[in-house]
Amino acid sequence: MKAIGVNGGPRKKWNTATLLEKALDGAASQAAQTEVFHLYDLNYKGCVSCFACKTKDGKSYGRCAVKDDLTPILKKVDEIGIIILASPIYFGTVTGEMRSFLERLLFPYMTYTDPPGSLYSGRVRTGFIYTLGATEELAKERGFDKHTASNEMLLKLIFGTSETLCSFDTYQFDDYSKVYAPRWDPEKKARRRSEVFPVDCQRAFEMGSRLAAG
Repeated sequence: MKAIGVNGGPRKKWNTATLLEKALDGAASQAAQTEVFHLYDLNYKGCVSCFACKTKDGKSYGRCAVKDDLTPILKKVDEIGIIILASPIYFGTVTGEMRSFLERLLFPYMTYTDPPGSLYSGRVRTGFIYTLGATEELAKERGFDKHTASNEMLLKLIFGTSETLCSFDTYQFDDYSKVYAPRWDPEKKARRRSEVFPVDCQRAFEMGSRLAAG
C-alpha cells in the first residue's frame, strides 16, 4: 500500500511537519510505502473555475485539468491507499496553500447532485492533522470544531473515510524572548512542548498505523 503525506505548513521541521512525519512512520510500520510533499515548495493555484472536471464527455471529466506543480500529486491519488494531510491553523482555518490544494483535490470528484456524491471509484483512507497555537478551550470557543468537521465530512464524501487529529497550544517559537507575544506564557508553552507534544506525536503515529492497517 502507498501512503502520501501533504504538509500544508511553511516549516519542514516544526510542529506540523513533525506530526506528519510521525503519522507516515506509523503507516510505514504496517509496510506502507510513504512519500511526503511540502506545498510551500510548489507553484500552483486553487480552483480556477474552468469546470473542465464537470464537462460532459470531456477529457478531464472528474479530473482537474489545470497543469502545474500539483498535477503529479493529484495523479498519484489513483495509485495510493492513504492520504494524510497536515496544516497549521491561521486565523481559524488551514493555510491558504492547503485550502487551494483541497479545492483541487476534492472538487473534481464531487458531483453536482442532490445530495452530492463522488466520482472517485476507489476508496482512500484519509487523515487530517491540525496544529494550533491556541488552547483547546479557545479553539472550541471560536468554533474550530466546525471547521475540522466540515473537512472530515468532505473527505469522507469523496474518499469514503477520514479521521482528525488536533494538536493544541503548540510551541510556536524557538525563543519566546525574541518575539512580542505577551498573551503566551513561555514556561507553560515549554512545559506543554515537553509533556504533551510527545503524546500528540504518538497519537499521530497510531493514526498512520491504523490507516495502513485498515
